[in-house]
Amino acid sequence: MYFALFMVAILVVTGFIWMLDSLLLSKKRAVDAPEPVLVEYAKSFFPVILLVFFVRSFIVEPFKIPSGSMMPTLLAGDYILVNKFTYGLRVPILNNTFFEMNQPSRGDVFVFHYPPEPSVDYIKRVVGLPGDKIRYMDKRLIINGKLLDVNNVGDYTYVKPGLNMVTAKQYREQLGKVQHDILINEWVGNYDADAIGAKFANDEEVVVPAGHYLAMGDNRDDSSDSRVWGFVPEKNLVGKAFFIWMNFDQSSRIGNAIH
Repeated sequence: MYFALFMVAILVVTGFIWMLDSLLLSKKRAVDAPEPVLVEYAKSFFPVILLVFFVRSFIVEPFKIPSGSMMPTLLAGDYILVNKFTYGLRVPILNNTFFEMNQPSRGDVFVFHYPPEPSVDYIKRVVGLPGDKIRYMDKRLIINGKLLDVNNVGDYTYVKPGLNMVTAKQYREQLGKVQHDILINEWVGNYDADAIGAKFANDEEVVVPAGHYLAMGDNRDDSSDSRVWGFVPEKNLVGKAFFIWMNFDQSSRIGNAIH
């Protein structure tokens, strides 16, 4: 969000300088007088900034994965692309939808403004849609009364910050039309009494409110998600992740689609 504000500010400043020169200042200069350096730079940068701003706001935006909460689907250090129009076109910064398109589907990997701090972007998987009734028992999802199918893939070993080695169980889960892998280990989460995670631990059913989504990380026991901080409002949606375009440590991941 801060980058978008910066882009808008630069766009306004360069555009204003260009317009001011075209309408007023240029008429006061001698015909053979060179353009001031500031005007020259403004005219050079404005079209480029406008194009970048348009692409990032309405078509596609790059993000870097900062943590392992979406392992094994996404790794820390993955650079991904996010489709900005699939959930509708939105006013930059304000994030109000002005052109409706698709709604998130169960199983989508989506980017959104973190509800407790909207200036921060998070990435998780859509688990619950508006109106869904959800339970999470014995680390298995039950959506609208149906226990999701999972298949054991084997062990998955990774390193947490601090060089702590972790071995988790890897399962393949069928979530809506999407089949994807998740990680499960023996950790038990600690949640506030009114958190969704605490309700799941008490075998309570949670109903996703209208206009909201329940999000969880694929690294189920190492993810701060809706179980901790609540539902994702529709107004916080940014876009759908679809492509890994760079990973400096693992070049084999470059070009992978995100499912």
